[in-house]
Amino acid sequence: MRLAVALCALILLTLCPARGDDLRPGYLEWIERTPDAWQVTWKAPLLGGLATRSRPILPAGCIVASARRRFVGPTVVETFTVRCTASLAGRKLGLAGLETGFTDALLHVAPIGQPAQAARLTPQQSEVAVAARGSRAEVAWTYLRLGFGHILFGFDHLLFVVALVLLIGGWRRLVATVTAFTVAHSITLATTTLGLVTLARKPVEICIALSIVLVAREILRPPHAAPPLARRAPALIAFAFGLLHGFGFAAALAEIGLPAGEIPLALFTFNAGVELGQLAIVATTLALIAALERLVSQWRRPAAVAGAYAIGAVATAWLIERTLA
Repeated sequence: MRLAVALCALILLTLCPARGDDLRPGYLEWIERTPDAWQVTWKAPLLGGLATRSRPILPAGCIVASARRRFVGPTVVETFTVRCTASLAGRKLGLAGLETGFTDALLHVAPIGQPAQAARLTPQQSEVAVAARGSRAEVAWTYLRLGFGHILFGFDHLLFVVALVLLIGGWRRLVATVTAFTVAHSITLATTTLGLVTLARKPVEICIALSIVLVAREILRPPHAAPPLARRAPALIAFAFGLLHGFGFAAALAEIGLPAGEIPLALFTFNAGVELGQLAIVATTLALIAALERLVSQWRRPAAVAGAYAIGAVATAWLIERTLA
């Protein structure tokens, strides 16, 4: 049993990065200001403390009139004024050097008087053609996938949801708890993104790691012990911690960027993607638990304990790293 716990912790420590939110895409935005001038913004995440070498591709007939560069947290932001002699419809936009990088990027194009266009750039497809006319469905689909990917590869949020599933027994209590978590982080995601509430990122990240440690600790309490608040009212605890995690989602979305003119749609679909990813995590965890119970019925408690130790070990490492950063 102890060996299984140690192996689980070692595997999770190996698979999860030191930070729980390191997988961040870049963001490339083209906004048409006048018929011949575009404001181009390239927000590139710092990977390992280094700036990516990817650079915006300029179509033929476009030149840079002005440029500036600044650092915003773990992101390099480059802003250009680009003058073009012809329409961008049918022309290709993208990033040179993305094929040698380790991150994807989101492309957003906003022509004057037309629906915005959005696409995901990858190392395999680093440029796309601009359509003659975009659609809001493109923006919605892009941000839905972005939200889904964030919860699956934002390891701190993923481990918190898994810990909730391990802590709570019974479908009804689990549904109520996950719903409370969803409502809470939706509130802070929306209010923070819209600029109504702001919090410094470092204490939020520290508290998110601490929330995972605390839930893992509750899983380890003996079943015969007096039930703490986390077991008596898990929905209340999930709501409180959900408010914290919402600030984390908002920080990730701020780094990615929101399309001008489509902020409500992008915010809604990003949040919907997060919820779909969350449901996928819950369903997968429950399926694994059910499979274990079919194999050996008495494995449920040992499996929960092993999972709690592994999750707690990873979260403790994040807590120390974020506190000392």
